[in-house]
Amino acid sequence: MFFGKTSQKSKLYETAAWGLEDQPDFLNQALIFETDLSPEEVLYATQKVEQDLGRERKIKWGARVIDIDILFYGQEILNLPQLQIPHPQLHLRRFVLAPLAEIAPTWEHPVLKKTVVELLKDCPDTLEVRLLE
Repeated sequence: MFFGKTSQKSKLYETAAWGLEDQPDFLNQALIFETDLSPEEVLYATQKVEQDLGRERKIKWGARVIDIDILFYGQEILNLPQLQIPHPQLHLRRFVLAPLAEIAPTWEHPVLKKTVVELLKDCPDTLEVRLLE
């Protein structure tokens, strides 16, 4: 399903599993899309992509083929049962912030009023994040 034009993408990062740590490392990447879809439509589209690629939601934070998160949607703040924007835990996850800092270092979190670089600097997560070359 098409949900927008990629305007920027980070390199790939290999990161230790977060939450449920006794599993293989994950690959992470941040993308910026331009879209005409609403946040809810983007959520539906990303979940459809996950499903088409074989994602099964069995265990919270468990191993998975793919996981697509919506981190920001412009400067919108959205708090629905199925979708919170900005992502409510992005500032606590180094594996999210490292690739995001590569492509949007000065982007300001609309709630926390800190840039992505500032969030990364203040991030309490100490799990290793490695740039894949």
